[in-house]
Amino acid sequence: MPTDARTGAISIRNVTKIYDPEGVNVLAVDNCSLEIGAGEVCMIVGPSGCGKTTLLNAIAGFHSLTFGEIRLDGEVLCDERQPLASQGADRVVVFQNGALFPWKTLGDNVAYGPMVQGTLSKAEAREKARDMLAEAGLGDVADKYPGEVSSGMARRAEIVRALINDPKVLLLDEPYRAMDALTKSIMHEALLEMYDRTKVTIFFITHDLEEAIFLGDRAVVMTTRPCRVKTIVDVKIPRPRDYHLLSSEEFRVLVEEAKDAVHEEALKAFEAGERELA
Repeated sequence: MPTDARTGAISIRNVTKIYDPEGVNVLAVDNCSLEIGAGEVCMIVGPSGCGKTTLLNAIAGFHSLTFGEIRLDGEVLCDERQPLASQGADRVVVFQNGALFPWKTLGDNVAYGPMVQGTLSKAEAREKARDMLAEAGLGDVADKYPGEVSSGMARRAEIVRALINDPKVLLLDEPYRAMDALTKSIMHEALLEMYDRTKVTIFFITHDLEEAIFLGDRAVVMTTRPCRVKTIVDVKIPRPRDYHLLSSEEFRVLVEEAKDAVHEEALKAFEAGERELA
């Protein structure tokens, strides 16, 4: 885990989230605590519906929390007095489904944020967008529209768009879930290249255990609902990383460690579903 003076440290302390407390009273997150270091790639894994996205949405300012607090670099984002965090450019989300404007080129999509926020002039934003797209291997398609490029290129452009405002935290909710294995592999290496340049803190939700170990500094395995930290797999594999890592014994051992923890929780989730249906 990076330990220098970078910004982007996230502190999740005793967070609880109850949906519809006056009605069905669904306990989604229960007394969950997690410390994420500045510049860390923190991978969040667990059964479907366990509450992973609820945590991400609380950090982003999309959902309120019920109890506990979340801090960014020591400053409170949300707590019991202010249950909903303010949304800000310091935390940027990339969701499962593409969010590029189809009527804008990739270059204009990337330049849109700083232009609207007024942090850069139109010319400056476009120049920075082109430079960042070129760094991400997309310089030749900057004038193409999202529908004219591959899904991998479009997704890479989305991440560049998220990074152009120099956020402290990049929040990724299964961004590569629908991709085939080859495209996903290419996207993993592209994300690592961008991370090596920016060292932005990454909070990344995934169901793919190989993805979690390949990308992460830690893989945090969550319990079935209600969400709590079950175990943390430390990935002490040096960076930079490339696809050769996937065939190493160290990598396979870490994947198996995470798989054992996730499988146990998946069984609990399945059994709970069976009881609900009975």
